[in-house]
Amino acid sequence: MTTATRRTLLAGSAAVATGSAFAAGSVLTASAALAASAAQAHTRGDGGQKPTVVLVHGAFADASGWNDVATRLIRDGYPVIAPPNPLRGVAADSAYLASILATLEGPLVVAAHSYGGILATNAATGNANVKALVYVAAFAPDQGETLLGLQTKYPGSRLDESALDFRPHGDGVDGYIRKEVFRDVFAGDVPKATTDLMWAGQRPGDVRTLQEPSGAPAWRSIPSWYLVARDDRVLPAAAQRFMAQRAGARTVEVGASHVAMIAQPAATADLIRRAAAR
Repeated sequence: MTTATRRTLLAGSAAVATGSAFAAGSVLTASAALAASAAQAHTRGDGGQKPTVVLVHGAFADASGWNDVATRLIRDGYPVIAPPNPLRGVAADSAYLASILATLEGPLVVAAHSYGGILATNAATGNANVKALVYVAAFAPDQGETLLGLQTKYPGSRLDESALDFRPHGDGVDGYIRKEVFRDVFAGDVPKATTDLMWAGQRPGDVRTLQEPSGAPAWRSIPSWYLVARDDRVLPAAAQRFMAQRAGARTVEVGASHVAMIAQPAATADLIRRAAAR
């Protein structure tokens, strides 16, 4: 791989950055969440059905980054599912998420972090059960936009060439955040003992995702909410505000690193509840 190619891949690899791999509590698996949902009838205070909340992670992480948020929502009676993200490409990952959404009955709220946002934007399009989208320091692209283009639209990301390792796999290349900078760049407000585990368990994203164009955005027809992480060193807050405003999202801001759902789980869960209550 040439130096120029490495720099091109690197400049946007922040775009695939997403939620943490570990948080307090046990890992919430999709099957466990579905089983819990099927075992109980969940209703709102007015007697209506509570929507199922689908939590979408992205690269450098797994679904356990949502644990603290999921715990709060489950305690409040919401069915929750946090499916795995293949992290192989925008089109493939979006199709996978869409296939999961298609198996779920009743109203849905899809909440996504970072790279997961482009998947929610594509996968929810045309699904009449999806009643709300919640973006948590996440990408909310318009049709034809790429992660690389949005991530570099505003200055401020600290994920540069020295921050990543690249490892080939088959005909592709995966990107990993280096241990020396993981906490500072990705999760500066999370305890080091936790970020050490997050780094160890990070799942990489295929760098080909960076320049894959997005499809027709679901936020044009589905109401959206956005949690802006002001202290984000991966996806600049200015980019988050731009996407939130363009989508007409109800927006709140918190002082948090890129992994806002770990650093600010109460605020994140509250925003999801607001979306679910619409």
